[in-house]
Amino acid sequence: MGELVYVALGSNLGDRAGALDRARAALRAIPDTRVVAETPVEETEPFGPPGQDPYLNQMVAVETVLSPHQLLDALQAIERDAGRTRRVRWGPRILDLDIVEFGDRCIDDARLTVPHPGLLDRAFWQREIALLRGVAA
Repeated sequence: MGELVYVALGSNLGDRAGALDRARAALRAIPDTRVVAETPVEETEPFGPPGQDPYLNQMVAVETVLSPHQLLDALQAIERDAGRTRRVRWGPRILDLDIVEFGDRCIDDARLTVPHPGLLDRAFWQREIALLRGVAA
């Protein structure tokens, strides 16, 4: 059995709903990983520079035997395939996939910080993780 990982999905450019649909399909295709639960898609205000359009967001729980960095590589490949470019930190994006929690691990290196450092600043993430855990928020 693998570790339970919470992945946040977001999009505020182009066909936002389509980007999330394709991202969920791509998550299901990651080797040694299975989607075990999803929250409903919700429109949220952008986090970051002003002037951005609202996001569509969702939280997905996956079980994986991949290492955190292997899963990160897979998520970044999905983002690249969707056309994501990294120009402005927290700027608009066609697709954003973030590892929010990875089991009970704490990771802080040049590529990955888990739990995600934005977790405490994003009420949506906290609420969605609570939903996925089956706890009333």
